[in-house]
Amino acid sequence: MARYTGPKHKIARKEGVNIFEKESASLQRRLNVPPGGVHGRKMKRRLSEYGQQLREKQKAKAIYGLLEKQFGNLVKMLTRKKGETGELLISLLETRLDNIIFRLGFAKTRAQARQMVGHGQVLVNNKKLNIPSYQVRLDDVVSLTPKAQKNVQVLSLMEDKDKVIIPFLKRQGLLGKLTRMPKKDDVQVPFDLQLIIEYYSR
Repeated sequence: MARYTGPKHKIARKEGVNIFEKESASLQRRLNVPPGGVHGRKMKRRLSEYGQQLREKQKAKAIYGLLEKQFGNLVKMLTRKKGETGELLISLLETRLDNIIFRLGFAKTRAQARQMVGHGQVLVNNKKLNIPSYQVRLDDVVSLTPKAQKNVQVLSLMEDKDKVIIPFLKRQGLLGKLTRMPKKDDVQVPFDLQLIIEYYSR
């Protein structure tokens, strides 16, 4: 299945959380109203255990912009690693190159960050990389191409003095570095990691 390109508000309302980081007052008011107009609330049913697991998985996929196969393969990778599964899943999701660009504040949303990577505007250790799913390694230096650094949107984002850089990253100007692997406590995610693991353990 191709990547979802439809209305972002519809997906956010379906999941009940602002998963696309859209700053919209109207969306905040409508998050508790499922899609389907006046009938949305009436049609909402209590989810089964499987349904709850599925919804959490769908939330995580939508937030990080992954397709079904990509997300499934990511979870399968965890079976070959030692450690707590939920912690490892967050680590893999958070160290994707597109997510790192978003977390460093070089892009307003993950979708914009993914587009920047795909258009060849991102450098890792001074080498151009156009693979959004690239797993950034410890001490990798992430930056933008000279052309991207002059982008009006990027310059505007850099002026935001209130931007909080997440603990496992360090940013100096338009350079960023992964200083340690991410942990669950570093990020607040609106989905249940345990339910996602249970979904793939069926």
